[in-house]
Amino acid sequence: MDETKKKISNTTVTRNTALFSDMTDNIYETVAVLTKRANQIAVDEKKELHKKIEEFNTSDSMDEYYENREQIDIVRQFEQRPKPVLEATEEYLDHKLYYRNPAKEDQQQRKIEELENQIIAEKK
Repeated sequence: MDETKKKISNTTVTRNTALFSDMTDNIYETVAVLTKRANQIAVDEKKELHKKIEEFNTSDSMDEYYENREQIDIVRQFEQRPKPVLEATEEYLDHKLYYRNPAKEDQQQRKIEELENQIIAEKK
């Protein structure tokens, strides 16, 4: 885990829902964005955990006890991390999360084209 990351609380925090709809203008779209980002974080953490656990894979049965202990310590470290949803929420509220909605972009592009066509028609 990056030590440069901001300390994120593992406890429940009451949040103002109005802050969540500021960037997207829609609380449901915000929830969708946060869900996708939380899933990305969870997948990254899972890959990192499996990579660290694979380092201990050996066929020696004598060292099995010590390896299991080390694996347990690694798993405990991962369990103490903040949940991916909390990380995604902090990123969103700190404006560190980039997202885009292609449907909105297409709609805006169509509006721009309609305005351009109206201006061209008025000039004729």
